[in-house]
Amino acid sequence: MFFGIASSAGWESVTPVEKGWSSDRKYRIRTRNGEDRLLRLADIDRYDAKAREFGIIERYSRLGFAMSMPLEFGVCEDRRSVYMLLSWVEGADLEAVLPGLSEAEQYRLGREAGGILRRIHGVPVAAEDLPSGTKRDRKLAQLAAYEASSVRVEGDEAAIRYVKDNIDCIWRQPPVCQHGDFHPGNLIWRPDGNLGVIDFNRWEVGDPYEEFYKLESFGREVSVPYCVGQIDAYFGDAAPGDFWAALAVYVAHAALFSIQWAERFGPADVAGMVRRYRTAMADYDGFRRTVPKWYAAYRGLDG
Repeated sequence: MFFGIASSAGWESVTPVEKGWSSDRKYRIRTRNGEDRLLRLADIDRYDAKAREFGIIERYSRLGFAMSMPLEFGVCEDRRSVYMLLSWVEGADLEAVLPGLSEAEQYRLGREAGGILRRIHGVPVAAEDLPSGTKRDRKLAQLAAYEASSVRVEGDEAAIRYVKDNIDCIWRQPPVCQHGDFHPGNLIWRPDGNLGVIDFNRWEVGDPYEEFYKLESFGREVSVPYCVGQIDAYFGDAAPGDFWAALAVYVAHAALFSIQWAERFGPADVAGMVRRYRTAMADYDGFRRTVPKWYAAYRGLDG
């Protein structure tokens, strides 16, 4: 028996999955009948949170797109860990594949992703999951933590000022169920050429516009057409002005706080976040604009 899980009697092999920053311990399972599964383990004190996560995965699984389907949830025999067993989404990481595809295909996949995200955000929010407030104070506290840190970047005053002056632009939309970490690193390019969605462990209920700042952090560096496609499809080819204003706040905040957040992972991760901060500063012209240059250039809005 593996990990004290009764159903593991039907498993043939267990291989660790190292990718990602999640605190979950992840394994690829090969069953005796040749099927692959994903096993996620967490400490038992996270039982309630993981039970809610498994519940939202069950709800998302009814939306009609390929994803890590919920199979089994429970407590390991030693009572120290909680586990969930999910289907394995076969294919390649989208972030690795995108640069080798045609621009038209990159854009098409972005539109597919935008449609999927729209469906996720359409899931009704359970009353018990409705937030009692917004994240505005939390974002400002995180910004203060960055300001007090030892990893401040020269010239960061413009981004800091932009967040503080425009914090009321966020959390104006009705809260939705989020994926929580929606970007090409958590999407799979499947053998049929379409997308599968993985890693829902950062799901929450919140501002729908917050889902998009990771396009700047992790998407635009691998494919601008994908990022444009995701935005275009989500908004029916007409992204509103309040979206761009809110997104710029999220991008400015993330560009700074992510540097301080990455300290726990070491200098290489800090350097990566600093590089992304500098890219964001250039894309937003020191946060003197709200529509990033990469979107405007692709759409011919600056000409």
